[in-house]
Amino acid sequence: MDHFARLGLPAALDLEPAALDRAYFALQRRWHPDRFVARPSDERARASSEAAALNDAYRTLKDPLSRAVYLAELRGVELPGDGKTIDDPDLLMEAMEAREALHEAASGEAVEALAAQAKQQAQAALKELADLFLHDDKPAIRKTLLRLRYFDKFAEEARARHMNLERSRA
Repeated sequence: MDHFARLGLPAALDLEPAALDRAYFALQRRWHPDRFVARPSDERARASSEAAALNDAYRTLKDPLSRAVYLAELRGVELPGDGKTIDDPDLLMEAMEAREALHEAASGEAVEALAAQAKQQAQAALKELADLFLHDDKPAIRKTLLRLRYFDKFAEEARARHMNLERSRA
């Protein structure tokens, strides 16, 4: 059973966060292992398994990027695993230039500006994904998801760079 079906939600890129929370918490109450303490071992094992599967589904669907990657995988879009080389030369060049600018950023404000720009680009790419899924454009879905992974990693690097700059000023 896929994560969407497990939570009784449509397999869609755009999920209402409140609907996701409601579905998860209702099922979590039903399957929480504490409710099965006095039950036979097979029922306790099933409850534990269901609760773990619910937690995994919720974690995956709660994050927009994880949800998009998961939906793409359900539709047969193949993505390289984390740490694999990106085969998009334009994205590689964009990533190298952005990382260079981040490394050269001399202030927290400069880092924040770069991070804000990347966040805007990521939001635009997420919006674009909905149309790509609608048209089942697998090559474009793959390319856009790789860009989104890059933006996600860049946000982490920007936070680390910002913290390093703050420490060096202290």
